[in-house]
Amino acid sequence: MITNQQSGTRIDEIAAGIYRINTPVHIDALPGGFNFSQYLVLDDEPLLFHTGYRAMFPLVREAIAKIMPVENLRHLGFSHFEGDEFGAMNHFLAAAPHSVPLASQIGALTSVNDMADRPARALASGERFTTGRHRFQWIDTPHVPHGWDCGVLFDETTRTLLCGDLFTQGGTGAPPLTESDILAPSEQFRKPLDYFAHAANTTAILETLAALQPETLACMHGSAFRGDGAALLRGLASLLEHERLSALAAVSPAV
Repeated sequence: MITNQQSGTRIDEIAAGIYRINTPVHIDALPGGFNFSQYLVLDDEPLLFHTGYRAMFPLVREAIAKIMPVENLRHLGFSHFEGDEFGAMNHFLAAAPHSVPLASQIGALTSVNDMADRPARALASGERFTTGRHRFQWIDTPHVPHGWDCGVLFDETTRTLLCGDLFTQGGTGAPPLTESDILAPSEQFRKPLDYFAHAANTTAILETLAALQPETLACMHGSAFRGDGAALLRGLASLLEHERLSALAAVSPAV
């Protein structure tokens, strides 16, 4: 459903009770444009994952209002501390007086409790909570893809992984949900920019996520994916590990 004709913002259900809000943008540095998504979980205690930039607040609020009263939001989460994930946090805290920020323990300590108008609920890795019908687990993913405070949310009820910047796809015209490969286009977008931190334990973290057997990957940029999420996560891990070993070989002295 298009919720703003001028911006092209739209909202679509990508799993049972989980809605993707997406706004296309044109950025000179990115040929073909870009896009930003937030995910709304409609439940007894509604959850919004990613708030969008401050300037996007009217668009995201307008989209949410097509589904539910914005003031009923209870949980405001994000993967790591960046403007497109956290920028409108205080606007939403004001609009939804019973809402609380959700963050990793590191995120709450280093950023959120200073920047947000209400203290965050700091989640330990593996911690679970419910919003009613949906049961969530927080998983710390430090430096994967980037950010010391990084983490993801997994909805055990629908097997949906709210995976932040993993599998970022550029462009402005992607369908809300696809069963086609998103690894190849996300790698095509990543390599010129290489916004991954390439942490020593990247492979282990991606395997932890793959072991959850997600059936939907709720990507922040580009289409959400429905299918074998574990295979995509392991495929990404394999490509990154190959890059790491190639880089090591390039700088190691010949034996």
